[in-house]
Amino acid sequence: MTTPSTASISAGPARTRTRRVDGALPVGGSRSAGYFFVALYAVLLILFGVIPTGYAIFLAFTKTGGGFAAAFNFTRAFSDFRFLPAFQHIAEFLAVWLSAEVVLILILALMLHSLASRTSAIFRFLFYMPGALAGAASVLVWLFMLDPTLSPWHLLLKGFGFSQLNLVLLPGHLPFVFALIAFWTGAGGWIVVMYGALNNIPEELLEAAKLDGANAFQTAIRIKLPLIKKWVAYMLILSFAGGTQLFVEPQLVGQASAGLVSNTWAPNQLAYYIAFNNDNFNEAAAISVILLVLGLIGATFLVWRTKLFEIN
Repeated sequence: MTTPSTASISAGPARTRTRRVDGALPVGGSRSAGYFFVALYAVLLILFGVIPTGYAIFLAFTKTGGGFAAAFNFTRAFSDFRFLPAFQHIAEFLAVWLSAEVVLILILALMLHSLASRTSAIFRFLFYMPGALAGAASVLVWLFMLDPTLSPWHLLLKGFGFSQLNLVLLPGHLPFVFALIAFWTGAGGWIVVMYGALNNIPEELLEAAKLDGANAFQTAIRIKLPLIKKWVAYMLILSFAGGTQLFVEPQLVGQASAGLVSNTWAPNQLAYYIAFNNDNFNEAAAISVILLVLGLIGATFLVWRTKLFEIN
């Protein structure tokens, strides 16, 4: 237990409001540092988040030459024959990716939490390493790994009947291929986050479960997972929002594979194509607003169901 320093005890009344506890920050001191860091984030959020979002909404409800367009851009986007397939593709990708993310990341985080501290640190580092690669580099690495004529796993791929890259990139396989790439690059960071959440569980609670006869599996299911539910919801919210914005993976795979993947496979690709090939930024903005609304609906549902911001 720490005690106030002699200097702080002997200080006069004028200094009692900023006295220090040994090794700690000033008690009742200035909060200007906190406001400073929040202000920096707020400025960046406004410049690169709020203003672009507001401009996209403005474009979505205006005509190309100016003037209010009501729902014209949205109606035109809905009537595009590529619109529904693009959203169907992204729904299939999200179903595969989020399911794999929740199951595998939680299993790996729980396994790491059961290991000794030094051993788990090594594995956390190894899991996190793929995330250091840029998105484009990861896609190119996986194109090499999935090409049966080049891959070091060519025997395994050919054993599953994939003798050429075009067989790997069949339309029905693409949600799984993109989910694999996204998981490989993003899972490591979430494993570290979940491991940190598990470390916040009081050790006394885990010891009590062990004394009551709970084995490792029962402790994980009945104690650890319920206590990190809000962290799982947080992961799902960000992953869902990021997944709807899928662009790099299908775009680069399509370019590198000589058009095996359509350049309007995902909604973001469709918006990009409409904006820069059809020179229609208003309709492209309408698609981006639809993606924004879907992300907000998904986030609201998860926050409501998990009571994410409720303070116990």
